[in-house]
Amino acid sequence: MPQGSSHPPHRVAVLVDAGTNPFEVGVATEMFGLPRPELGLNGPLYEVTLCAPAPEIRMNHGFFTMSGLSGLEAVDTAGTLIVPGRPDNVVPRGPDVLAAIRRAHARGTRVVSFCTGSFALAEAGLLDGRRATTHWMWADTFRDLHPAVRLEPDVLFVDEDDILTAAGSAAALDLGLHIWRRDHGAETANAVSRRLVFAAHRDGGQRQFVERPVPEVPDESLGPLLAWAQEHLAEPLTVGDLAARAAVSPATLHRRFRGQLGTTPLAWLTGERVALACRLIERGEERLDVVAARSGLGTAANLRARLRRETGLSPSAYRKRFGGVPGEGAVPV
Repeated sequence: MPQGSSHPPHRVAVLVDAGTNPFEVGVATEMFGLPRPELGLNGPLYEVTLCAPAPEIRMNHGFFTMSGLSGLEAVDTAGTLIVPGRPDNVVPRGPDVLAAIRRAHARGTRVVSFCTGSFALAEAGLLDGRRATTHWMWADTFRDLHPAVRLEPDVLFVDEDDILTAAGSAAALDLGLHIWRRDHGAETANAVSRRLVFAAHRDGGQRQFVERPVPEVPDESLGPLLAWAQEHLAEPLTVGDLAARAAVSPATLHRRFRGQLGTTPLAWLTGERVALACRLIERGEERLDVVAARSGLGTAANLRARLRRETGLSPSAYRKRFGGVPGEGAVPV
């Protein structure tokens, strides 16, 4: 759990290029550049600088011109570089922009792309042989231009440790919360998501685009069922239990989960249980059997396996990284 301003804020540079989409720039500044009073901290955890190859940048479709931008040298002191997307992805980026991206990656900066910003990362040569994603409408073009990249076109985001790529514009919110979760734990990410009024946890492997018609019957929302399940995670819930609660067949429940969430009931249930386990560890619970039981993961062995799969960390490593001292820097739940 973050403890305030005992450490200098993590520097984030957002690279604004000609034709950049305003939405993704807004996501970057909202996520990492604004004060976060909901965390109850004494100082910011991130510090954002907007940088560009020119003092003024005309945004996508000329909606407005952004001025007062820092130069590209700002990437040289950043711990994270965010590259938003733009619509003219077949037009090469300027050599100074590509050089700045390569320079940042070479010095160990975490590089993040939102939407079609992945084209710039691929053009800079950062994605060859790596997994990445981009907006589904541009998947075929991306493959044609960058065949050496292992494109995953049907996911929200891809985390390759030092390089992270988000799909469509709204998936930038998912990736932004994932970065908060990775940097400061599930408890803090949940507080930020509540401030944004946005889903706290959508796994990166969920589909970025769910093609479904507007429902004819308005009472098929999964919302009430999901809320009920979140209150009963410690119980041995099965897909059959969820279907019975919703008064539908398991097959119908699967269709609704696929249609509304782009995932399966079991995958959603497991993700919620892992998220709860993370919160329990962050709140100071050290007994793995208790965490496993209260989160519905059953055994300490299953907890270890699921936590490592979702976060890349063992329970002890997760506690060391995110476990807060009781009463200090706590985030309300």
